[in-house]
Amino acid sequence: MKQELLMAVDLGTSLVKTGVYDLSGACLAVVREAVKSEQPAPGQFIQRGEDIFASVLHCLRQATERMGDRAKEIAAISFTGQMAGFMGVGDGWEDVTGWSCSIDTRYIPHAQAQMRRHADDFLNISGTNSPLFSAKYAWFREAFPERAKRIRKYLMLSGYIVGRLGDMSLEEAVIDGSLLTWTGLADVKERAWSTKICGALDIPGECLPRIVASYDVVARLSKEAARLTGLKPGIPLVAGAGDKIAGCVGAGNLRHGDTLFEAASFGAVSCMVGDFRPDREKRHYDILNGAGERDLYAHYYMPGSGITQEWYVNQFFRRPDETLAEAYGRMDGALSDIAPGSDGLVAIGMLGGTVMPFDGDLRGVFLGHSWTHRPEHFYRALVESFAYALSTAVDRMDALYPEHRHRERIRVIGSGAHAPGSIQIYADVLGTPLETINLDDAALWGASILAARGVGLVDDVAVFADRHIAPRRRFVPDARRTAVYAELKAQYNRYTAALSPLCRDRLHNG
Repeated sequence: MKQELLMAVDLGTSLVKTGVYDLSGACLAVVREAVKSEQPAPGQFIQRGEDIFASVLHCLRQATERMGDRAKEIAAISFTGQMAGFMGVGDGWEDVTGWSCSIDTRYIPHAQAQMRRHADDFLNISGTNSPLFSAKYAWFREAFPERAKRIRKYLMLSGYIVGRLGDMSLEEAVIDGSLLTWTGLADVKERAWSTKICGALDIPGECLPRIVASYDVVARLSKEAARLTGLKPGIPLVAGAGDKIAGCVGAGNLRHGDTLFEAASFGAVSCMVGDFRPDREKRHYDILNGAGERDLYAHYYMPGSGITQEWYVNQFFRRPDETLAEAYGRMDGALSDIAPGSDGLVAIGMLGGTVMPFDGDLRGVFLGHSWTHRPEHFYRALVESFAYALSTAVDRMDALYPEHRHRERIRVIGSGAHAPGSIQIYADVLGTPLETINLDDAALWGASILAARGVGLVDDVAVFADRHIAPRRRFVPDARRTAVYAELKAQYNRYTAALSPLCRDRLHNG
């Protein structure tokens, strides 16, 4: 009997990836294609829908060619990728706005204005401290009023790609439940568009896509898309989930209290919880829908944390004759020679601001450096700053969900999972063991599991995911370093509170 195969597409900020898996979890092919972007001015980051779609077609075609005759065994295609952004399309799936992600910061004044008026509704209804879709809608409508008149549907990127690949009309456009929180427009508990918020922001309901489950078959591969990719027409297209949630599926983070740290471009921690308890006091985490219809996650992410680390290594440490991976390895290996606290050097590593609580002005500070500090001190200070922020958010999750306070371990995924020096710092700051696992791409595998669930090849997602996970390395916190870091974390939080108005003055008054 032929082995059924699963295909997943990851719509990243800089890359599109396509993977093909069998039901044993073996990755049979992975193809990557860079996505074109334009940065014509500070704060502007523009990606065209046609360019992204072309990258998707290229990846699908290359993966199909690598699979040869076995491509006929592909049972379903699912999707994952970016969870925060905005795209407006016109008749015939025409890209009107381009894909606008969080890196394009022209929306921030609108987000700040919306937060001043509607912060409680965003948190208590949509579960977010960082409404992005809603703010980008207001920005685009004000900045480009004539172009905005051509928009018929407002979508997330995966909804646009599914529409272009599938045999569906624009009226059938979809968004999966995992992507609702950062729209700022949905009732997360009900998995429905919020009439209260949409009404307050003057967003017509008919312009929003229909909400589906992550494992729903929402379309089938069209004949034209099949011709362009070499795949057979009619393959079921499964909605999938955003990368944070697909990563939770792939890593088996699927039971209450399970916690996952993603060390990636946008570092994040996700704790699966049993009910909706927003952090009304400190606003240090959001609440996301999971892939299952009743699944919820308390979630905190650090905008551009991994991007900041890459920027630093490229600009200040990487040698002309070495790869980025080699530079990372050399830097990571040097971290253990520096004591906690980086010999008095403190960093505010959020170069693009922070979102939980929302503060678009707090960014980019090194404090306390002297002639004795070397490049690795600055890098360690960046890592420690992210660890302090992450740990502060976990403290709030523990305060609101005390039943999950005593964790056996936190699993780690993402490219940063291969940086043992950095992971040990996170373990010491958190005071909790961290454990890497045998998956190099949990989100792509998680999307494949959702594809299997969508076409009936998997019944229980959690049980199936568990079968394919094994620990790779465990990082145990050192009690003495954890005690030192507790004081340094408190110091970091005092500094961020004091520096926020200074950053705001510098940005707005020059």
